[in-house]
This record gives sequence, C-alpha cells and structure tokens, in this order.
Amino acid sequence: MSYWSVLGTGVTGLCVATALARAGEKLEVITSERHRPASHWAGGMLAPFCEGESAPDVVVEWGQRSADWWQAHVSGVERHGTLVIAPPRDRMELTRFAKMTHGHQWVTPGEIEERLAGRFARGLYFPTEAHLDPRNALRELQQALLEAGVAIHQGKPTGKIIDCRGIHAAARLPGLRAVRGEMLILHSDEVRFSRPVRLLHPRFPCYLVPRAGGHFMLGATMVESNDTSPISARAMMELLSAAYTLDPALAEARIIETGSGLRPAYPNNLPEIRYQDGTFHVNGMYRHGFLLAPIVAENLIQQLMQETR
Repeated sequence: MSYWSVLGTGVTGLCVATALARAGEKLEVITSERHRPASHWAGGMLAPFCEGESAPDVVVEWGQRSADWWQAHVSGVERHGTLVIAPPRDRMELTRFAKMTHGHQWVTPGEIEERLAGRFARGLYFPTEAHLDPRNALRELQQALLEAGVAIHQGKPTGKIIDCRGIHAAARLPGLRAVRGEMLILHSDEVRFSRPVRLLHPRFPCYLVPRAGGHFMLGATMVESNDTSPISARAMMELLSAAYTLDPALAEARIIETGSGLRPAYPNNLPEIRYQDGTFHVNGMYRHGFLLAPIVAENLIQQLMQETR
C-alpha cells in the first residue's frame, strides 16, 4: 500500500481521491487558494449520447456509466433526460444532430417541457441522460473524504503524486491546451424546466441547465484561448439572446453570477493518464469532466493495482 498526494480539488482530483479511498489506499488531497478549478463553472450535464454529436465513441461508451457513479456518491442526481431543440430557421441543425447521435426519440418539445409549447415544432429527447449541480457534488465528495479521515490541505505533498490540476499543470504536459468556457447563472420565479435543454445554432450552440430554487446555468462558449479574464460582453449578449429564444420570460430573470473557466484538453479532446518523472498525471477532460472523471479515476486505480501486483 502506498501513500498518495492528489493535487487538485476539481472534479478529477476529487474523483481520483474518492476512488483511492474506496480502494483502501492512504492519501491526502492538496488544494490551492489561488486557483479555482474549471469544474466550478461546469454545467453538470451527464449526457453521453448528446456528446456523441462531436465526441469520439469512447466518450459515449464511458459516459453511460457516469450517472450511476454519481448517484452512488452524491445526492441530487436528476435523471429526467435531455431535450435538444432548434429554432425553425435552424431545423437542419436538429436533423444533423439526430444523424450524429443515438439514444434519442423525436418528440414535440411542448409535451416534454410545458414552457416550450407552441414555439418549437420538433425536438430530440434523450431519456436516459441526467444532470446534477456541480458545486454541490464537489462539496459532498470533499465532505465524504474528510469524514473518511482524508486530509485536505494547502501544504506540501508528502506522498506519491497524482497531479489532477487541469490547465495549471500545462507546463509539465506537452500538448495540453486551454479551452475557454463562459457561463451565466440566472434566477427566475416564473420559469421552470425539469431537464437540461440544448438549443442548437450553427455558430453558437448553448444549453440551459435547471438548478434548485429557480436557478439556471446558461452556457457555454467554446473558445480556443487561455484568456482568464471575465466573460465578454459579446458572449453575454449571445447567451442572453439564446435564453430569450428558449423562453421569453427569461428576459425578466435576474443575472446572479457570471463566470469563465479554462478547460484542459489534449489534441484529441480525450483524457489521458500519463506517468512521467515519478508523477501520475490525470488530465485533459475537455468539456467532459463530470461525465468522464469517475471512469478515468477507476481506470487509474486498475492501473495502479496492476503495477503493484
């Protein structure tokens, strides 16, 4: 049995730490006050079939195990599926999306979400998909580790290092790049949705994810940039325009928060486990952090166990 130092308290670090603890390994988690993980800004969609529109088959395959993992470890996993829609002028985008994915059925959107009745003629419903509140999920994972006796601190690592710091580890990982995402959190006392709704657009696809208490996460742009500045005015206007298209009542919603984060990605947009200079690196989640981190963590544990036999 080894003693491990997991660097990072984003979704990857906490999933790795959880997997290590469940395997009976001794560990600590090293956190940082300077860097907020990209997963703080995540949408929390567990939508493997939707991701198949642009992601490799392995994302769809692994991602189908994700909702069960999260439901076994945290509260608040909502399994109401995903609804994909498009304005009439962009209906060909919906046809294209259908051809690129599976696990869906054609529906009348208003029959799935009452707020959309009369404004969208057709949609794609992915009934087996799920979503969660990322911040609550991260808090619960961290609390479970503390209750299991795992130290979480800002000091120097004292064990064998597993680096899960996302883009902050880029200097040591050739090929790792930043993909900027931008988001808003809205609050409305009038609007209610039960599941994430994806609005297709040839240039600016986005999504609205319901959270507790009338809150919604609206995101996200995908910009090849390592810019850490606040959300741009253009992105905010486009996101708000999309929200209005989904439901005009969202024009009266209150903007509670804006944010931007840098997702770590390798050239193929797939996560990797690398070992170099005595350190394991688990990185490259791209936009699939909550979807793939639990499965990649399990893969790491299997690799570690094989190496110690």
